Amino acid sequence: MDFSQIAIRAGTQAFTWAEVLGAAGGLVLALLVLIAILAWRAGRTRRDEAMEAVRRAGELEVRLAEMGGQLRQFAEATSVRDAHMTRTLDERLDSVGRRLGHGLTETTEKTDKSLRQLHERLAVIDTAQANITALSAEMISLKDILSNKQARGAFGQGRMEAIIRDGLHSAAYEFQATLSNKTRPDCLIKLPESELRVVVDAKFPLEAFNAHKSAETEDALKQAEQRLRRDVQHHIKEISQKYLIAGETHETAIMFVPSESIYADLHEHFEDVIQKAHRAHVVIASPNILMLLVQTMQAIFKDARMREQAGLIQTEVVRLLDDVERMRTRMIDLRRHFELANKDIEKLETSSDKIVNRGNKIEQLDLAEPAEQLADIEQPKPKLVAGE
Repeated sequence: MDFSQIAIRAGTQAFTWAEVLGAAGGLVLALLVLIAILAWRAGRTRRDEAMEAVRRAGELEVRLAEMGGQLRQFAEATSVRDAHMTRTLDERLDSVGRRLGHGLTETTEKTDKSLRQLHERLAVIDTAQANITALSAEMISLKDILSNKQARGAFGQGRMEAIIRDGLHSAAYEFQATLSNKTRPDCLIKLPESELRVVVDAKFPLEAFNAHKSAETEDALKQAEQRLRRDVQHHIKEISQKYLIAGETHETAIMFVPSESIYADLHEHFEDVIQKAHRAHVVIASPNILMLLVQTMQAIFKDARMREQAGLIQTEVVRLLDDVERMRTRMIDLRRHFELANKDIEKLETSSDKIVNRGNKIEQLDLAEPAEQLADIEQPKPKLVAGE
């Protein structure tokens, strides 16, 4: 091989095979030197790393020993804290258990009490419900009674008679009596010290009132109001014409309304009817008003009876005063006798004192007395003989 031949051209520069080989040998040598240097440095680095690893292992062992001690201290402290926490938790759980048990006991007692009260109230509610049911049945029966004109008249008559019977003496009233004009009012109440009697009428026109209550439209309501006004005024007129008789009945008659609600509605919505009744000398009375009138008449009857007995009472009072005066005179005489008796008793006491003193002296054998003591002795007075 000819080493002088050109092997490589680099631009204008040409290199022969000999130059290329020489350069390659130097490069190889340089590479070998570089490899040796790197190997030396690598060995030195490994020794340093081994020494560093040994040093770090020692430090790690020391740190592990320190950590072991710290871990033991932490374990002991943790054990103490766990024991304290366990004891505290047990105490608190016991306290909570006691409180919970006490609270549950109180809650149970309160619940039992509340349940008992609830049962009592339910029993009261059941009783009230039963009363309401019975009252509803009675109201339905009352509605049936009031819907029938004949039965309604009997119902009003019955209530009126019951009120008058409870408040007045049987001689003070009369039911279904006949007047001089052949009319028969429901009741006549006799006035004391007078021949006049008060008329009580128990018939009330209820049909128009029921229509007024059941009216749903405005036209029906107006028609019911007109009918009710007309019927009540007509009934007032009949009472005034039939039962107000001069010299026989009182100038005012009573129209009994058997329901407080009807009476209240009349006064609230039909004031003109009430005024016309007053002008016609007819008093519209509910059960309470009639009861009040009966009680007033009862007081009037009692006052009349008191006036009837006034003469007898006055005579008895005069006799009583005479008896008192006689008793006073006898008491004065008795006091005079007591005064005389007291004087006699005083004399007897004086004599008994002298006798006691005399007896004491006799007991002491002191019989020689002065003349003045003998003079003090009372001589017996001679008895008077008749004719001396």
